Amino acid sequence: MVNDSRRGVVTGLGVLSSIGSDLETFWQGLLAGKSGIKRIGLFDPSELPCQIAGEMTDFDAKNFLEKKDRKQLRVMARTIQLAVACAQSAINNSKVDKSAINLTRFGVIFGAGMVAMELPETADAAAVCQMPERGKIDLKLWGTKGLEVIQPLWMLRYLPNMLACQVSILHDAQGPNNTITQDDVAGLLALGEALRIMRRDHADLLMVGGAESRVNPLSMTRQSLFLPLSTHNADPSKALRPFDSGRTGLVLGEGSGILLVEEIGHAKKRGAEIYAEVNGFGAAFNGTDQADAIERSIRIAMAQAGVSVDDVDHVNASGMGTEKEDRFEARGIAAAFKGSKDPIEVTTIKAHVGHLGGSSATVELASVALSLRHGVVPATLNYNSPDASCPVRVISGSPRPLRKPFVVKTSFTSAGQCAAAVLRRHDV
Repeated sequence: MVNDSRRGVVTGLGVLSSIGSDLETFWQGLLAGKSGIKRIGLFDPSELPCQIAGEMTDFDAKNFLEKKDRKQLRVMARTIQLAVACAQSAINNSKVDKSAINLTRFGVIFGAGMVAMELPETADAAAVCQMPERGKIDLKLWGTKGLEVIQPLWMLRYLPNMLACQVSILHDAQGPNNTITQDDVAGLLALGEALRIMRRDHADLLMVGGAESRVNPLSMTRQSLFLPLSTHNADPSKALRPFDSGRTGLVLGEGSGILLVEEIGHAKKRGAEIYAEVNGFGAAFNGTDQADAIERSIRIAMAQAGVSVDDVDHVNASGMGTEKEDRFEARGIAAAFKGSKDPIEVTTIKAHVGHLGGSSATVELASVALSLRHGVVPATLNYNSPDASCPVRVISGSPRPLRKPFVVKTSFTSAGQCAAAVLRRHDV
Protein backbone atom coordinates (compact mmCIF):
# COMPACT_ATOMS: atom_id res chain seq x y z
CA MET A 1 0.00 0.00 0.00
CA VAL A 2 1.36 3.43 -0.97
CA ASN A 3 1.45 6.10 1.73
CA ASP A 4 1.33 9.52 0.06
CA SER A 5 2.27 11.25 3.32
CA ARG A 6 5.75 9.71 3.24
CA ARG A 7 7.69 12.46 1.49
CA GLY A 8 11.28 12.03 0.31
CA VAL A 9 13.90 14.72 0.93
CA VAL A 10 17.58 14.93 0.02
CA THR A 11 19.69 15.09 3.19
CA GLY A 12 23.15 14.20 1.91
CA LEU A 13 25.21 14.55 -1.25
CA GLY A 14 28.42 13.13 -2.62
CA VAL A 15 30.03 14.04 -5.95
CA LEU A 16 33.20 12.89 -7.67
CA SER A 17 33.89 14.56 -11.01
CA SER A 18 36.59 15.98 -13.22
CA ILE A 19 35.89 19.48 -11.87
CA GLY A 20 35.91 18.52 -8.21
CA SER A 21 35.87 15.64 -5.74
CA ASP A 22 34.03 17.50 -3.00
CA LEU A 23 30.78 19.43 -3.06
CA GLU A 24 32.24 22.91 -2.66
CA THR A 25 34.84 22.49 -5.43
CA PHE A 26 32.27 20.91 -7.73
CA TRP A 27 29.72 23.66 -7.10
CA GLN A 28 32.19 26.50 -7.50
CA GLY A 29 33.44 24.87 -10.70
CA LEU A 30 29.91 24.91 -12.12
CA LEU A 31 29.39 28.55 -11.21
CA ALA A 32 32.78 29.56 -12.63
CA GLY A 33 32.19 27.78 -15.94
CA LYS A 34 35.05 25.34 -15.38
CA SER A 35 35.51 22.43 -17.77
CA GLY A 36 37.07 19.16 -16.65
CA ILE A 37 37.38 17.86 -20.21
CA LYS A 38 41.00 17.43 -21.27
CA ARG A 39 43.33 15.16 -23.24
CA ILE A 40 43.29 11.67 -21.74
CA GLY A 41 46.21 10.98 -19.42
CA LEU A 42 45.32 7.59 -17.90
CA PHE A 43 46.51 5.89 -21.10
CA ASP A 44 47.88 6.87 -24.52
CA PRO A 45 44.83 7.83 -26.65
CA SER A 46 46.76 8.74 -29.80
CA GLU A 47 45.30 5.86 -31.87
CA LEU A 48 41.71 6.83 -31.06
CA PRO A 49 39.60 9.33 -33.03
CA CYS A 50 38.40 10.88 -29.74
CA GLN A 51 41.36 11.59 -27.45
CA ILE A 52 39.64 13.69 -24.78
CA ALA A 53 37.45 12.97 -21.76
CA GLY A 54 36.22 14.27 -18.43
CA GLU A 55 39.03 12.48 -16.61
CA MET A 56 39.65 12.58 -12.85
CA THR A 57 43.40 13.00 -12.65
CA ASP A 58 43.85 12.78 -8.87
CA PHE A 59 41.37 10.09 -7.78
CA ASP A 60 42.55 7.61 -5.14
CA ALA A 61 39.78 5.72 -3.34
CA LYS A 62 42.03 5.11 -0.32
CA ASN A 63 41.73 8.80 0.53
CA PHE A 64 38.00 8.40 1.17
CA LEU A 65 37.88 5.19 3.21
CA GLU A 66 38.92 4.24 6.71
CA LYS A 67 42.05 2.13 6.91
CA LYS A 68 40.12 -1.00 7.90
CA ASP A 69 38.06 -0.82 4.69
CA ARG A 70 40.84 -0.15 2.19
CA LYS A 71 41.81 -3.80 1.62
CA GLN A 72 38.47 -4.37 -0.12
CA LEU A 73 39.55 -2.02 -2.91
CA ARG A 74 41.72 -4.79 -4.35
CA VAL A 75 38.63 -6.57 -5.70
CA MET A 76 37.05 -3.42 -7.14
CA ALA A 77 37.39 -1.98 -10.64
CA ARG A 78 37.77 1.80 -10.89
CA THR A 79 34.01 2.25 -11.38
CA ILE A 80 33.23 0.41 -8.14
CA GLN A 81 35.95 2.34 -6.30
CA LEU A 82 34.30 5.57 -7.44
CA ALA A 83 30.99 4.33 -5.99
CA VAL A 84 32.32 3.40 -2.55
CA ALA A 85 34.39 6.58 -2.28
CA CYS A 86 31.44 8.78 -3.21
CA ALA A 87 29.13 6.87 -0.86
CA GLN A 88 31.44 7.66 2.04
CA SER A 89 31.40 11.33 1.06
CA ALA A 90 27.59 11.33 0.98
CA ILE A 91 27.35 9.64 4.40
CA ASN A 92 29.77 12.18 5.84
CA ASN A 93 27.81 15.05 4.31
CA SER A 94 24.49 13.75 5.66
CA LYS A 95 25.87 13.49 9.21
CA VAL A 96 23.76 10.37 9.68
CA ASP A 97 24.69 8.33 12.75
CA LYS A 98 24.37 4.74 11.56
CA SER A 99 24.36 3.49 15.15
CA ALA A 100 21.17 5.49 15.76
CA ILE A 101 19.09 4.29 12.78
CA ASN A 102 17.37 1.03 11.90
CA LEU A 103 19.80 -0.48 9.37
CA THR A 104 17.12 -2.87 8.07
CA ARG A 105 15.33 0.24 6.75
CA PHE A 106 18.46 1.68 5.13
CA GLY A 107 18.51 0.82 1.41
CA VAL A 108 20.84 1.23 -1.57
CA ILE A 109 19.52 1.75 -5.11
CA PHE A 110 22.09 2.37 -7.82
CA GLY A 111 22.23 3.15 -11.49
CA ALA A 112 25.07 1.49 -13.39
CA GLY A 113 26.33 0.75 -16.86
CA MET A 114 28.76 -1.75 -18.32
CA VAL A 115 31.82 -1.77 -16.05
CA ALA A 116 34.87 -1.35 -18.27
CA MET A 117 37.41 -4.17 -18.00
CA GLU A 118 41.03 -3.26 -17.36
CA LEU A 119 43.16 -4.85 -20.08
CA PRO A 120 45.90 -6.35 -17.88
CA GLU A 121 43.22 -8.52 -16.22
CA THR A 122 43.01 -10.79 -19.27
CA ALA A 123 46.26 -10.05 -21.10
CA ASP A 124 48.04 -13.23 -19.97
CA ALA A 125 45.03 -15.36 -20.83
CA ALA A 126 44.77 -13.80 -24.28
CA ALA A 127 48.48 -14.45 -24.90
CA VAL A 128 48.03 -18.15 -24.09
CA CYS A 129 45.17 -18.43 -26.58
CA GLN A 130 46.54 -16.32 -29.43
CA MET A 131 46.28 -17.82 -32.91
CA PRO A 132 48.92 -17.42 -35.66
CA GLU A 133 46.69 -14.82 -37.32
CA ARG A 134 47.36 -11.57 -35.52
CA GLY A 135 44.57 -10.39 -33.24
CA LYS A 136 42.63 -13.64 -33.20
CA ILE A 137 41.91 -15.82 -30.16
CA ASP A 138 41.34 -19.58 -30.18
CA LEU A 139 38.14 -19.93 -28.15
CA LYS A 140 38.76 -23.63 -27.51
CA LEU A 141 42.09 -22.78 -25.90
CA TRP A 142 40.36 -19.98 -23.96
CA GLY A 143 38.10 -22.55 -22.33
CA THR A 144 40.84 -25.05 -21.56
CA LYS A 145 43.90 -22.90 -20.83
CA GLY A 146 42.93 -19.23 -20.82
CA LEU A 147 40.50 -19.38 -17.93
CA GLU A 148 43.13 -21.03 -15.75
CA VAL A 149 45.27 -17.89 -15.97
CA ILE A 150 42.51 -15.46 -14.97
CA GLN A 151 42.22 -14.46 -11.31
CA PRO A 152 39.37 -16.36 -9.57
CA LEU A 153 37.70 -13.14 -8.38
CA TRP A 154 37.95 -11.48 -11.78
CA MET A 155 34.20 -11.44 -12.39
CA LEU A 156 33.44 -9.71 -9.09
CA ARG A 157 35.42 -6.68 -10.26
CA TYR A 158 33.12 -6.06 -13.22
CA LEU A 159 29.53 -7.04 -12.40
CA PRO A 160 27.36 -3.87 -12.49
CA ASN A 161 25.47 -4.87 -9.32
CA MET A 162 28.74 -4.80 -7.35
CA LEU A 163 28.50 -1.02 -6.94
CA ALA A 164 25.40 -1.28 -4.75
CA CYS A 165 26.68 -4.52 -3.21
CA GLN A 166 30.02 -3.10 -2.04
CA VAL A 167 28.43 0.14 -0.81
CA SER A 168 25.87 -1.86 1.20
CA ILE A 169 28.57 -4.05 2.74
CA LEU A 170 30.70 -1.07 3.79
CA HIS A 171 27.76 0.74 5.38
CA ASP A 172 25.82 -2.30 6.65
CA ALA A 173 22.74 -1.15 4.75
CA GLN A 174 20.34 -4.06 5.23
CA GLY A 175 17.26 -2.63 3.51
CA PRO A 176 16.13 -2.88 -0.13
CA ASN A 177 19.00 -3.21 -2.59
CA ASN A 178 18.77 -2.94 -6.35
CA THR A 179 20.73 -1.99 -9.47
CA ILE A 180 19.28 -0.47 -12.64
CA THR A 181 21.39 -0.71 -15.80
CA GLN A 182 19.96 1.77 -18.29
CA ASP A 183 22.97 3.90 -19.21
CA ASP A 184 22.39 7.66 -18.88
CA VAL A 185 18.89 7.36 -17.39
CA ALA A 186 19.84 4.71 -14.81
CA GLY A 187 20.40 7.08 -11.89
CA LEU A 188 17.10 8.87 -12.40
CA LEU A 189 15.27 5.53 -12.60
CA ALA A 190 17.03 4.60 -9.35
CA LEU A 191 15.57 7.73 -7.75
CA GLY A 192 12.08 6.71 -8.90
CA GLU A 193 12.58 3.22 -7.45
CA ALA A 194 13.73 4.72 -4.14
CA LEU A 195 10.66 6.96 -3.94
CA ARG A 196 8.33 4.02 -4.51
CA ILE A 197 10.10 1.98 -1.82
CA MET A 198 9.84 4.85 0.64
CA ARG A 199 6.18 5.50 -0.10
CA ARG A 200 5.41 1.80 0.44
CA ASP A 201 6.98 2.25 3.92
CA HIS A 202 9.75 -0.29 3.20
CA ALA A 203 12.62 2.08 4.04
CA ASP A 204 13.32 5.36 5.81
CA LEU A 205 16.66 6.19 4.24
CA LEU A 206 18.01 5.22 0.82
CA MET A 207 21.32 5.87 -0.83
CA VAL A 208 20.54 6.66 -4.48
CA GLY A 209 23.61 6.71 -6.66
CA GLY A 210 25.50 5.96 -9.79
CA ALA A 211 29.14 5.62 -10.80
CA GLU A 212 31.00 4.90 -14.00
CA SER A 213 34.40 5.35 -15.57
CA ARG A 214 34.58 5.34 -19.33
CA VAL A 215 38.16 6.61 -19.45
CA ASN A 216 39.50 3.20 -20.29
CA PRO A 217 41.13 1.97 -23.53
CA LEU A 218 38.64 -0.86 -24.04
CA SER A 219 35.61 1.29 -23.28
CA MET A 220 36.86 4.20 -25.41
CA THR A 221 37.54 1.87 -28.33
CA ARG A 222 34.07 0.31 -28.07
CA GLN A 223 32.30 3.65 -27.73
CA SER A 224 34.23 5.07 -30.69
CA LEU A 225 32.58 2.39 -32.83
CA PHE A 226 29.02 2.97 -31.65
CA LEU A 227 28.64 6.54 -30.37
CA PRO A 228 28.96 9.92 -32.13
CA LEU A 229 32.01 10.99 -30.12
CA SER A 230 33.52 14.42 -30.65
CA THR A 231 36.89 14.55 -32.42
CA HIS A 232 37.44 18.18 -31.41
CA ASN A 233 40.73 17.17 -29.81
CA ALA A 234 42.58 20.44 -30.36
CA ASP A 235 40.44 22.39 -27.88
CA PRO A 236 39.01 19.88 -25.37
CA SER A 237 37.22 22.35 -23.11
CA LYS A 238 35.15 23.60 -26.07
CA ALA A 239 34.37 20.19 -27.57
CA LEU A 240 31.04 19.45 -25.86
CA ARG A 241 28.40 22.03 -26.87
CA PRO A 242 24.89 21.03 -25.74
CA PHE A 243 22.02 22.47 -27.81
CA ASP A 244 24.46 24.69 -29.73
CA SER A 245 24.22 24.80 -33.53
CA GLY A 246 27.93 24.00 -33.72
CA ARG A 247 27.82 20.93 -31.47
CA THR A 248 30.46 18.32 -32.29
CA GLY A 249 29.28 15.18 -30.46
CA LEU A 250 29.63 13.33 -27.18
CA VAL A 251 32.58 13.50 -24.80
CA LEU A 252 32.85 10.69 -22.25
CA GLY A 253 33.91 11.07 -18.65
CA GLU A 254 34.03 9.44 -15.25
CA GLY A 255 32.60 10.16 -11.85
CA SER A 256 29.96 9.39 -9.27
CA GLY A 257 26.99 11.13 -7.72
CA ILE A 258 25.09 9.93 -4.65
CA LEU A 259 22.05 11.35 -2.87
CA LEU A 260 20.78 10.38 0.58
CA VAL A 261 17.00 10.34 0.14
CA GLU A 262 15.21 10.26 3.47
CA GLU A 263 11.62 10.22 4.68
CA ILE A 264 10.95 13.77 5.87
CA GLY A 265 9.75 12.80 9.35
CA HIS A 266 12.82 10.61 9.85
CA ALA A 267 15.05 13.46 8.64
CA LYS A 268 13.52 16.05 10.95
CA LYS A 269 13.64 13.71 13.93
CA ARG A 270 17.42 13.41 13.64
CA GLY A 271 17.85 17.12 12.87
CA ALA A 272 19.13 16.61 9.32
CA GLU A 273 19.81 19.51 6.97
CA ILE A 274 17.61 19.30 3.90
CA TYR A 275 18.82 20.24 0.41
CA ALA A 276 15.60 19.68 -1.50
CA GLU A 277 12.38 17.70 -1.61
CA VAL A 278 11.65 15.16 -4.36
CA ASN A 279 8.00 15.74 -5.24
CA GLY A 280 7.39 13.76 -8.39
CA PHE A 281 8.77 11.15 -10.78
CA GLY A 282 7.75 9.92 -14.20
CA ALA A 283 9.08 7.48 -16.79
CA ALA A 284 8.09 6.60 -20.35
CA PHE A 285 9.40 4.80 -23.41
CA ASN A 286 9.17 5.37 -27.14
CA GLY A 287 11.75 3.75 -29.39
CA THR A 288 10.79 5.74 -32.49
CA ASP A 289 9.76 9.13 -31.06
CA GLN A 290 11.88 9.90 -28.02
CA ALA A 291 10.51 13.46 -27.83
CA ASP A 292 7.11 11.97 -27.04
CA ALA A 293 8.57 9.88 -24.19
CA ILE A 294 10.43 12.91 -22.78
CA GLU A 295 7.21 14.94 -22.85
CA ARG A 296 5.15 12.21 -21.18
CA SER A 297 7.70 11.53 -18.46
CA ILE A 298 7.77 15.25 -17.57
CA ARG A 299 3.98 15.48 -17.52
CA ILE A 300 3.70 12.39 -15.30
CA ALA A 301 6.29 13.75 -12.86
CA MET A 302 4.64 17.17 -12.71
CA ALA A 303 1.18 15.67 -12.21
CA GLN A 304 2.49 13.55 -9.35
CA ALA A 305 4.12 16.63 -7.82
CA GLY A 306 0.95 18.70 -8.31
CA VAL A 307 2.72 21.54 -10.11
CA SER A 308 1.85 23.48 -13.25
CA VAL A 309 4.10 24.57 -16.10
CA ASP A 310 4.30 28.05 -14.57
CA ASP A 311 5.61 26.75 -11.23
CA VAL A 312 8.89 25.43 -12.70
CA ASP A 313 12.02 27.57 -12.68
CA HIS A 314 13.96 25.58 -15.26
CA VAL A 315 14.76 22.12 -16.59
CA ASN A 316 18.10 20.52 -15.81
CA ALA A 317 18.46 18.64 -19.07
CA SER A 318 20.65 15.76 -20.10
CA GLY A 319 22.19 17.81 -22.93
CA MET A 320 24.15 15.14 -24.79
CA GLY A 321 25.70 17.54 -27.30
CA THR A 322 24.74 15.38 -30.30
CA GLU A 323 22.64 16.40 -33.29
CA LYS A 324 19.77 13.93 -32.92
CA GLU A 325 19.55 13.59 -29.13
CA ASP A 326 19.59 17.34 -28.41
CA ARG A 327 16.81 17.88 -30.94
CA PHE A 328 14.42 15.32 -29.50
CA GLU A 329 15.14 16.30 -25.90
CA ALA A 330 14.51 19.98 -26.66
CA ARG A 331 11.31 19.18 -28.56
CA GLY A 332 10.04 16.98 -25.73
CA ILE A 333 10.74 19.64 -23.11
CA ALA A 334 9.12 22.38 -25.22
CA ALA A 335 6.01 20.23 -25.76
CA ALA A 336 5.69 19.46 -22.03
CA PHE A 337 5.76 23.17 -21.18
CA LYS A 338 3.53 24.33 -24.02
CA GLY A 339 1.18 27.02 -22.76
CA SER A 340 3.46 28.39 -20.03
CA LYS A 341 3.44 32.17 -19.59
CA ASP A 342 7.19 32.37 -20.23
CA PRO A 343 9.33 30.04 -22.40
CA ILE A 344 10.85 27.34 -20.22
CA GLU A 345 14.57 27.74 -19.61
CA VAL A 346 17.06 24.87 -19.73
CA THR A 347 20.54 24.25 -18.37
CA THR A 348 22.89 21.27 -18.42
CA ILE A 349 26.25 20.44 -16.84
CA LYS A 350 27.44 17.89 -19.43
CA ALA A 351 29.98 20.31 -20.92
CA HIS A 352 31.63 20.64 -17.49
CA VAL A 353 32.11 16.93 -16.72
CA GLY A 354 31.32 14.89 -19.84
CA HIS A 355 28.94 12.01 -20.40
CA LEU A 356 29.18 9.87 -17.26
CA GLY A 357 26.95 6.95 -18.27
CA GLY A 358 25.38 5.35 -15.21
CA SER A 359 26.39 8.27 -13.01
CA SER A 360 25.28 11.11 -15.31
CA ALA A 361 21.80 11.50 -13.81
CA THR A 362 22.88 11.38 -10.16
CA VAL A 363 25.74 13.87 -10.63
CA GLU A 364 23.26 16.14 -12.40
CA LEU A 365 20.67 15.59 -9.64
CA ALA A 366 23.32 16.68 -7.14
CA SER A 367 23.78 19.89 -9.12
CA VAL A 368 20.00 20.45 -8.97
CA ALA A 369 19.97 19.95 -5.20
CA LEU A 370 22.84 22.42 -4.80
CA SER A 371 21.10 24.91 -7.07
CA LEU A 372 17.94 24.72 -4.96
CA ARG A 373 19.96 25.00 -1.77
CA HIS A 374 21.95 28.06 -2.87
CA GLY A 375 19.29 29.73 -5.01
CA VAL A 376 21.53 29.97 -8.07
CA VAL A 377 21.30 28.29 -11.48
CA PRO A 378 24.61 27.43 -13.24
CA ALA A 379 24.85 28.42 -16.89
CA THR A 380 25.29 25.98 -19.76
CA LEU A 381 28.91 25.91 -20.87
CA ASN A 382 29.86 26.38 -24.55
CA TYR A 383 26.42 27.55 -25.67
CA ASN A 384 27.02 30.35 -28.16
CA SER A 385 24.80 29.83 -31.22
CA PRO A 386 21.11 28.87 -30.85
CA ASP A 387 19.82 26.03 -33.01
CA ALA A 388 16.32 26.50 -34.42
CA SER A 389 15.77 22.73 -34.24
CA CYS A 390 16.20 22.88 -30.44
CA PRO A 391 13.19 25.02 -29.36
CA VAL A 392 14.25 25.81 -25.78
CA ARG A 393 15.77 28.87 -24.14
CA VAL A 394 19.20 27.84 -22.83
CA ILE A 395 20.62 29.53 -19.73
CA SER A 396 24.09 30.63 -20.83
CA GLY A 397 26.79 33.20 -20.22
CA SER A 398 26.62 33.41 -16.43
CA PRO A 399 24.62 31.92 -13.55
CA ARG A 400 21.27 33.48 -12.71
CA PRO A 401 19.18 33.56 -9.51
CA LEU A 402 16.61 30.83 -8.89
CA ARG A 403 13.22 32.49 -9.39
CA LYS A 404 10.73 29.70 -8.72
CA PRO A 405 10.77 26.83 -6.20
CA PHE A 406 10.57 23.83 -8.59
CA VAL A 407 13.12 22.28 -10.96
CA VAL A 408 12.55 19.44 -13.42
CA LYS A 409 15.38 16.99 -14.17
CA THR A 410 15.30 14.93 -17.37
CA SER A 411 17.36 11.97 -18.54
CA PHE A 412 17.06 9.51 -21.41
CA THR A 413 18.80 7.01 -23.64
CA SER A 414 18.96 7.11 -27.43
CA ALA A 415 17.02 3.82 -27.42
CA GLY A 416 13.98 5.60 -25.97
CA GLN A 417 14.02 5.09 -22.18
CA CYS A 418 13.13 8.46 -20.61
CA ALA A 419 12.55 9.75 -17.10
CA ALA A 420 11.93 12.98 -15.24
CA ALA A 421 11.82 14.13 -11.64
CA VAL A 422 10.49 17.25 -9.93
CA LEU A 423 12.53 18.66 -7.06
CA ARG A 424 11.47 21.56 -4.83
CA ARG A 425 13.44 24.03 -2.79
CA HIS A 426 12.94 23.19 0.88
CA ASP A 427 12.33 26.18 3.09
CA VAL A 428 12.71 25.12 6.71
